[in-house]
Amino acid sequence: MDDKSLNLPEHLEGVRVAAKRALQPIRPAGETTAAPKNLLFSSQRTDAGRGLPPYYLVYFLLVDLLEFRNLGRFEKLAWSVPIDYNGKAFLIEHRKFGLGIFVEDPAAHEKAAAEVAVRIHKAVKVARPYFEWRAETAVAESKLNVKNHTNELGERFKYFLSEYKSVVDSIRSEEGRRKDLSPEEWMSGCNTFSSEPYMLTERATWLAGAVIDAFFSFTEHVFIHLAILQGKIATGNEVASLAGADWATKFKAVFDLKDSTAKRFYDDLTEIRRQHRNFVAHGSFGKQGEAFTFHSGAGAAPVLLPHMRGTQKFALTGPLTVEDPEAIKTILSFMEFLWADEREPARIYLQRTSLPVIMTMAADGTYARAMQSCEEMESLAEHLVGEWDRSANMDW
Repeated sequence: MDDKSLNLPEHLEGVRVAAKRALQPIRPAGETTAAPKNLLFSSQRTDAGRGLPPYYLVYFLLVDLLEFRNLGRFEKLAWSVPIDYNGKAFLIEHRKFGLGIFVEDPAAHEKAAAEVAVRIHKAVKVARPYFEWRAETAVAESKLNVKNHTNELGERFKYFLSEYKSVVDSIRSEEGRRKDLSPEEWMSGCNTFSSEPYMLTERATWLAGAVIDAFFSFTEHVFIHLAILQGKIATGNEVASLAGADWATKFKAVFDLKDSTAKRFYDDLTEIRRQHRNFVAHGSFGKQGEAFTFHSGAGAAPVLLPHMRGTQKFALTGPLTVEDPEAIKTILSFMEFLWADEREPARIYLQRTSLPVIMTMAADGTYARAMQSCEEMESLAEHLVGEWDRSANMDW
């Protein structure tokens, strides 16, 4: 989107006027502004400029809304806006080391720079309705990026899985050790290790829950990005809608349930999510929702909560509980399926690079072409990483 092509709605014209008033006496630098000829090269950062609002808000305020002149990019410089404050020239610039207010001889003009910062803060606050409109306009189109935390969430999942496996190995080792003890050795050591198996089992249960929770967090994030890379969604509004949907909807945005393998995983994982993840989310009353037990001749009998069973009626029976080892086995099988076949190229982009997903590339078919093979995706990812690094370093 070309910033200058924005058609400001009529109701925001008042915001423009109010922001301009809040910024006074700051105005665009002009012929009457006192400035050294080499200001662009001799100006230095002021301390007052370190506390400005985020760079994008300042840019949208000055360049987009109030139409101050932007001198453009230069080495290690993203943009530069010359301003006039009481006849003196200052520069508002976004350099490699951050946004700031720059002027020749900062020590002599620190007080004025602080006053400039105060007025920019006031104008940014006044311009908030404009920023909201700007955000809504951007999301309605495809010219935006979607942050990619796939690798971070994947590492979290692998960490908890490793810890869980370590405790399970300890349990097995302890069971094997005790199996070989003589009755005398068992009796002599029972006071020192009687609680150890229970403690290990409890830890395994906690860690299994962490693994399952990490898995669902990971997949909810990945499914959105896969849907974009596969061309299923292409606008910010579609991304926002899918992000607000439940896990099942995200799954179906990526996988066709007519595929028997996908349907089997969907059913199994839905039950795991219901029993294990919802168990914590809904008060930890039991994996089947056993909030109540009622008195009977048989003893205490559990009553299952309706919302845990997907019904409006209480019941005494429900689906079989999916035990932790079985749940994690299913999850690991799905993780292999997730990155198989036509989805394999997506793993290169999402996990190896941590690049954001660029919606314009979804809209123009760039991702669709790259998803045809791992080689195509490798080439695209390598190119984008290079571009990203140059942009981060402001190597224009």
